[in-house]
Amino acid sequence: MEGSHKLMLERRQGGTITGVRDVTSFDEKEIRLVTEEGKLSVRGEGLHVKQLDLQKGEVELQGRIDQLVYLNKKQTGKWKKAL
Repeated sequence: MEGSHKLMLERRQGGTITGVRDVTSFDEKEIRLVTEEGKLSVRGEGLHVKQLDLQKGEVELQGRIDQLVYLNKKQTGKWKKAL
């Protein structure tokens, strides 16, 4: 699975992310993922995990996406409180 991380947005109203190892938390304003490229915070409004398949490493999101923030995979610290 190494090297298969992709992020495909559809008009900022949802999309598909591959190379996902885990979903650590989610609510309507933020979804936190662990990907092959590091931790990823997806922020917006009305966010939902539409489909999740960790065996394939895929997640499908819906809702308005306002911000995508990566934490470098070499950084081992906790999530930043203020992104």
